[in-house]
Order: sequence, then structure tokens, then C-alpha cells
Amino acid sequence: MNRIHLLAIGGATLHNMAITLKNDGFVVTGSDDEIFDPSYSELKEHNLLPKELGWFEERVTRDIDIVIVGGKIQPDNPELVKAQQLGIPIYTYSEFIYEFSKDKQRVVIAGSYGKNMIVSIVMHVLSYYEYDYDYLLCSAVNDQESTIRLSKSSKLLIVEGDEHISSPIDERSKFEHYKPCVALLSGIAWEDVQAFPTLDAYVEQFKRYVGSLNENGRLIYCEDDELVREVISHTEANIKLIPYKTHPYELFNNHTFLKISGGRLPIYIFGEHNMKNIAGALKVCQQLKISEEKFYQALKFFKGPMKQLQLLGKNSSVNVYRDYVYSPLKMNATIKAIRELYPLRELVVCLEVASDGDVPENFWKQYDDSMRLADEKFVFLNVQGEETSKSSAAEKKVKAIFGTSKIKIFTRLEAIQRELTNIMWQNKNLLLLRADNAAKLDYNAIAKKVLNLNA
Repeated sequence: MNRIHLLAIGGATLHNMAITLKNDGFVVTGSDDEIFDPSYSELKEHNLLPKELGWFEERVTRDIDIVIVGGKIQPDNPELVKAQQLGIPIYTYSEFIYEFSKDKQRVVIAGSYGKNMIVSIVMHVLSYYEYDYDYLLCSAVNDQESTIRLSKSSKLLIVEGDEHISSPIDERSKFEHYKPCVALLSGIAWEDVQAFPTLDAYVEQFKRYVGSLNENGRLIYCEDDELVREVISHTEANIKLIPYKTHPYELFNNHTFLKISGGRLPIYIFGEHNMKNIAGALKVCQQLKISEEKFYQALKFFKGPMKQLQLLGKNSSVNVYRDYVYSPLKMNATIKAIRELYPLRELVVCLEVASDGDVPENFWKQYDDSMRLADEKFVFLNVQGEETSKSSAAEKKVKAIFGTSKIKIFTRLEAIQRELTNIMWQNKNLLLLRADNAAKLDYNAIAKKVLNLNA
């Protein structure tokens, strides 16, 4: 395997894969019909940018050893068809990861929530002790600039498992391909109603994930999650089951301490859900022959992954946080964490959601009462376009779910900005939440204004 051709090389994962494979000494080429930054600049920097955008069957020649297919490639793609005609081995990137790593110890961390934090902790501990490891992530964590590293030297692969389909030519979930030696299942909460129209269809993906474990594999699972317990009830007898639950902890003077043998350990991250994530990460590290003592030593310096429950700034009277939410369960956990850490402060929560005016009702119904622990509650509907009818329809639908007496709905950017800066920020905390691909509110600018009001 010397020459590799990537279809959809401009994708978030494939462009990083192209770079790491070239760094490993492979001859790498690729095609795409559109490439945007940061992919464009990074491919250009590494001399991997296609000379011309588009699909050209003449680029696929007999000297190519492998073709890797990105998630947007359709079955009739001319370069894919040519590769099939020539009998060149074709892989989705998930399939290729397994082929590349089948002689490595493969650790896959999956679940609807918590997996990114658990991966971040595990990678932090491994890096702290200078382990040589490869990784595949859904989004960059810690100090890693890339979402993927593949090397010939490492004997360990850490994967953040993704339950979504591999590509239009392979409807299996991505995490079915990795055949983990060690697997973790953090929790299951049905939130993607478009990809998985029923709860049963969603849970089925995780049953297949558990069924994909390597022979005599080890499955670490959160025993507090009802759906996880249902999934593991279908595991085969040769799989070793390792349960975990919330790590013991206590709060003192707005700080979090883990209860450990011999005392208590101050840590940066907080919230009951993160104590669960710490417990899961500890179990993973123990399977990698890292002791509790060494784990806790490294954890003292862990500040959390980028953009997850991130403190944007604080002064004596207000803290401003941001987080990315993808389910009502995650929202509740984040709100609860801040209320628990600051029980004597009021909490203002602002959720930004992208919408084209057609708000999926089964999506919003899940969020009913999810802000009940907040004192003031706002939803900013980032309506795409300026059509009044769409804006009104979206606002009406959301109000029907949350209730007009419980929450304020905004569809105009200047209105929500004015509302947030007009609040009397004394002995209060502000939590800015973003769902989907919403991106109109400048959270750093809002934080700066709020903090300066109380400087």
C-alpha cells in the first residue's frame, strides 16, 4: 500500500487524513468538487490541493492501491465508478482506520453524550505520560490541532466513536467498523430525529456497536443509564463487562474536589455529569495499565476540552460560561452543574438555535422543561433569511413547547443582545448555549460587555 486516493479530500476528516498519511510516507492524491477553509489552506500548505475542483475519472489509475471515500460521495460518482471497474480496493474512512490499525490496540469511546470529554481526559493522561498513540476524533480536543493521527510507530489507537452512517455507499454506523479491543459506552439519549426517526432505530446502532467488539474484548459502560443497561443485556458471553458510575466528589467554596483514597483532589472541571465522565476515563486508563495514582496525578492539570462548559470570564459578581448542547439531557446537566457550583447566585440561560422557520416539533418537544433550573430563560431563534412568515411560524412553535410564561423568545439579533446587556448583573451567572449550527451571537463580545458592566 503506497498510493492512496481520497474522494472528498476537502472534508473535515479526510483532509486531515490526507495530511497524516502523507507525513507517514504514502503518496496521497485526492479530488473534491468544493473545498473551503480551513481544509483549503491546510491542503495547499501540504501540497495536497487538487489542481482543479471536480470529479475526473482519468485521475483514477491502476497504480492506485486504495481509494478512500468521504461521507458525501454518491454511488454514481465517476471516480468511484472507475475505481470499481479497475478493481481497486475501496474503503470508507472508518473501514480504512480499521485496516490501518488492525494490529494496534483499539480503544473506542462512544455514546450520545460524554464521549468527547472522556476522550479528552484519556488523551490528556496519555500525553502527560508521553505515550505514543494514534487517534480519531469527531472534533479537536485539548492541544491537538488535528482530528486524526495515524502512524506506523504507535501500537495504540484512541477513537471517539460516531453512531452516524459511514457514507451513502455504506449505511453501517462508523463505529461498527473499528472492532475495538476496549470499548466504552457512556450513555444513550435520542436527539438526532432526522438521522434516526425512532428511538428503537437509534438504540439499534449501539447494539451493533457492542456486537462489533473484538473477540474477548472489554466493554466499559455507565451502569446508571437505563438504555445502556438494555444494550449490554445483549452482549455475548466472551465480552468482559466493566461498569462505572459517578465518581465521589464534594464542593467547597465554589470549587470541585474528587474524593480519593487519602484525601481529596482539586480539579478544574465540574458538574455531576463530568464526575461520571471522569469515572469512565479512569476505567479506560486502567485497561491501558495506568494506575489510579498516576491517573489522578495527571487529572490535576486537566482543564477540559475546547468549547465545553468553558468559562469565558468572571469578576466578583458574575461568571459567563458557554457550552455546546445537542440534547435536552446535556442542557440539563450543564445548567445543573452551574447551579450546584454557585447555589447562591441566580442563573440566566440563553439558548441559540439555528432555524429556517421549519422547527421540527418532535425535536423541540424533547426540550420541554429543560430550563427549569434557570431563573431567567431566553431562546434566540437564529432564523435564516428575513421572511416574516417563517420567523413568526418558528417563534409560535417554540412558544407552544416552552410556554410563554416560562421563557422569552427572540428572533432578532439586536433584540437578544440588548436584553442580555440590560440585565442587572449582580450576583448572577450567565450561561450561553448553542445548538446545531447556530453561529450569530458573538459570545466573547457578549461576555466582555457583561463583565465590563460589573467591573
